[in-house]
Amino acid sequence: MAIIKPFKGIRPPQELVEQVASRPYDVLNSDEARAEAEGNEKSLYHIIRPEIDFPVGTDEHEEKVYNKAAENFAMFREKGWLVQDNKENYYVYAQTMNGKTQYGLVVCAYVDDYMNGVIKKHELTRRDKEEDRMKHVRVNNANIEPVFFAYPAKQEINQIVKKYTDAKPVYSFVAELDGFGHDFWIIDQEADIKRITELFAEMPALYIADGHHRSAAAALVGAEKAKQNPNHRGDEEYNYFMAVCFPDDQLTIIDYNRVVKDLNNLTDEQFLAKLQEHFILEDKGTDIYKPEKLHNFSLYLSGRWYSLTAKEGTYNDHDPIGVLDVTISSNLILDEILGIKDLRSDKRIDFVGGIRGLGELKKRVDSGEMRVALALYPVSMKQLIDIADSGNIMPPKTTWFEPKLRSGLVIHELV
Repeated sequence: MAIIKPFKGIRPPQELVEQVASRPYDVLNSDEARAEAEGNEKSLYHIIRPEIDFPVGTDEHEEKVYNKAAENFAMFREKGWLVQDNKENYYVYAQTMNGKTQYGLVVCAYVDDYMNGVIKKHELTRRDKEEDRMKHVRVNNANIEPVFFAYPAKQEINQIVKKYTDAKPVYSFVAELDGFGHDFWIIDQEADIKRITELFAEMPALYIADGHHRSAAAALVGAEKAKQNPNHRGDEEYNYFMAVCFPDDQLTIIDYNRVVKDLNNLTDEQFLAKLQEHFILEDKGTDIYKPEKLHNFSLYLSGRWYSLTAKEGTYNDHDPIGVLDVTISSNLILDEILGIKDLRSDKRIDFVGGIRGLGELKKRVDSGEMRVALALYPVSMKQLIDIADSGNIMPPKTTWFEPKLRSGLVIHELV
């Protein structure tokens, strides 16, 4: 069973939300955060990217930078840019992209559920990235940014959510940078709060969609605080961390594509010939070609697009990892032909989220920066859940969720 609880959210006043709200810390670098926050002292980047308050080039992992995050968080509260609700609530956070809206419940998830596998993951985490976020949680004593969960859709939860979303939202704005809509409501009626908690308790699992490092960091800090407290009871606020939970049938995973710097000393002709050992190859000409189904790939090379369809016997439909197109392409193209063994560390490969479109792949090859591009058909939510349920881990750079959660709409304090 999945244990969740309501919490006293720390939020910006309605008239300040657009100034405070930001993109997540990990989708942009220091220079981009500095540019986006320019002239806006209320931007959450001063808390999640506090290196912007130091000279350009300051290492974001210096102790003084983490301390600045806590200093700015306290200052935001003192100035009334962030204000804590006086009672525990759940919240609804809706995102609209390309005319489609997904409705997430903002809750506090249970640290022990992460530790015992009720909260399931599908990616490996890196210890250095975990430690960075752990320091940020520790110094602020808060989950400043939420993680992104999926849950098995339930009609009764949809009905409760609709009861609130039929009313005027507390926040409603379209983010300038991406054009996506963001709306926010407060679930404050005790009967609804109780019922949501009960309905989640019937679920065998929750699934991390995006934010594996934030989830790990939040859970590890909670467990750390429990060990350090000689009077630990188990109901303290640090036993929980903030997540936005979306029904699985509302989420869309988009493609996550690859660009490679060279052909591993092969000519175009040699490379295409090697591909035909495992794939049916079709020349699609100069117009952009997008993969049409599972096991179909799009290749861009020397100004031309190709369709690649994996031949029967090159994959295993009964293996949750082996059936993934990212596995097929990693094994049969990147490793076997191009000599790229480790997607995490090889400098010859880069990854491009499908939100940028296949035109971005063409651009990077045409510029001469990259030699070849490979576009994949997106993973389905069913595949993700099957992998998480089987205890397997997806290969690196498999899933890209969009839209990203906006940070700064609500914060969870660990006291």
